[in-house]
Amino acid sequence: MSQPLTDTALPKLGLVCITSTNQVRYRALTRKRLLQLELSEQERVLRALYADNLQRLNLAIDFCLEQGIRLYRLTSALFPFADEPIGEGILLDFQDTLRVTGDRAQAAGIRLVIHPDQFVVLSSDKPEVIENSIKILRTQAQIFDLLGLPRSPWAMMEIHGGKGDRAERLIQVIRDLPDGIRCRLALENDEYAYSAAEILAVCQAAEVPMVFDAHHHVIHEKLESYEHPSVAEMVLAARGTWPFPEWQLVHISNGCDAFGDPHHSDLITVMPSSYREVPWIEVEAKLKEQAIAKLQEEWLAPAIASMSA
Repeated sequence: MSQPLTDTALPKLGLVCITSTNQVRYRALTRKRLLQLELSEQERVLRALYADNLQRLNLAIDFCLEQGIRLYRLTSALFPFADEPIGEGILLDFQDTLRVTGDRAQAAGIRLVIHPDQFVVLSSDKPEVIENSIKILRTQAQIFDLLGLPRSPWAMMEIHGGKGDRAERLIQVIRDLPDGIRCRLALENDEYAYSAAEILAVCQAAEVPMVFDAHHHVIHEKLESYEHPSVAEMVLAARGTWPFPEWQLVHISNGCDAFGDPHHSDLITVMPSSYREVPWIEVEAKLKEQAIAKLQEEWLAPAIASMSA
């Protein structure tokens, strides 16, 4: 069952990068493969790949429209090597079609966000790691600019805190980021390095939004239920870090073999009751769109029916 594209007080669900079927997929290219080619061939291959992946992004927007999905997380590998001069130059050649795509998504009411990869660590002890992290974030911000997305956490670029016990370094690095990155940046709590309370404090000090992940929270705190009072408390506290409460975004996943299993399950069978009050939810489950459809039918549809009664 698909949820219609109408704004209600109920949460809007988000698809993460690809579908479990081949309906939304992207092409990839390894560095080893690229460097085996002559320069002219590198340019040809990258140009063809960028054109293909941009078309696939448009197909992803079509899919979200068809399925009533209001949020889409772009893959961080949409335009590989765009953080290198050869890729950046090719990417700029696509600026007109990128803008058309971004305008189309916004006109359709589909919110676009991104989660840069695990190599982005702004709290590292190594300056070269921080420098490379900022380089990656700058490229992602440039892609968002080319898509015409606002410089605000509406078009969120979300990362983890990275290296633990480095909160002050993390805060200072964030404060010094270029505007195009900092204005879109958000931080998420994780299972091990930064608890929800710790990342909340960083977000408050750095003045960036917090993305609360209930499953990471219960693993970190060794809780046995999403109904532990701290879950609802953290949902509310995280909301206070967003410039507009209606922009708040959270994550949901379930453990695969046990409640506290960090590996994602195929579907979402348990939802925190406090998530009823959250406007945007990214669904992190192995079966992707099938998990969203299940939530639309079993979690959202009954609430829609009761509102209409």
